[in-house]
Amino acid sequence: MPLVSGAEVVLGAAKAGKGVGAFNVIQLEHATALIAGAEQVGAPVILQISENAVKYHGALKPIGVATLAAASASTVPVVVHLDHAMDRDLVTEAVSLGFTSVMFDASKLEYADNVAATTEVTKFCHDHGVFVEAEIGEVGGKDGVHAPGARTRPDEALAFAEATGVDALAVAVGSSHAMTERTAELDFALIAELRAAVPVPLVLHGSSGVADADLTRAVEAGMTKVNIATHLNNVFTASVRETLAANPALVDTRRYLGPARTAVAAEVARLLTILKAV
Repeated sequence: MPLVSGAEVVLGAAKAGKGVGAFNVIQLEHATALIAGAEQVGAPVILQISENAVKYHGALKPIGVATLAAASASTVPVVVHLDHAMDRDLVTEAVSLGFTSVMFDASKLEYADNVAATTEVTKFCHDHGVFVEAEIGEVGGKDGVHAPGARTRPDEALAFAEATGVDALAVAVGSSHAMTERTAELDFALIAELRAAVPVPLVLHGSSGVADADLTRAVEAGMTKVNIATHLNNVFTASVRETLAANPALVDTRRYLGPARTAVAAEVARLLTILKAV
């Protein structure tokens, strides 16, 4: 199945009351694992490459082109998404490579500056048929949507969405990035209020810290795109540790990366079911 647009997957899921799993790619093994998991349950999936992953590789093109190639060979709809991009040039490069979705993150700016920058990026992306996600945190806040205790007000979210023309909006409802324990407490009443107020799909960042039952409940309350990265890194790393502990003389990377890829695929399939993606 060819690479599909973010609009097709995210807007389709929002209309159907389903969730969409958005999982991060760091190496090619991640990309192939995420696609394999989605194929196991027949659900669409979003493959995300973050600005931090680009810095790790030293450039976007190598990992971006590899991920796009893997996506184009999938039997389920796959979106390739640039995540948390603060560098405007990186957005331009992602679009030129063929990414079908971009998350531009200007949430650390003052509100008016966030609106101006996001509006400019949104126009550029829409001119090229690319789906745009943005983020709003505390008005005037410097820590963005994931500042401790940050919550997005429905009226501010509505104003931001209307002013910028974005296609999806990441909001602060109690989750936080890089959590290794699944103890986040989401504000489900706020999610429902945001869903009622905002005309575009909502995005939950930092979902690795959210328990299974609460992920399902978040989708039922109004979340559509759900970002999960650290949790899958835990699964990947645990598998590698287990394989190497059982085989301390092992040096062939395929022998420990392969089982890790299989473990991540199985967890992706499970998570997509929990997110009501199928």
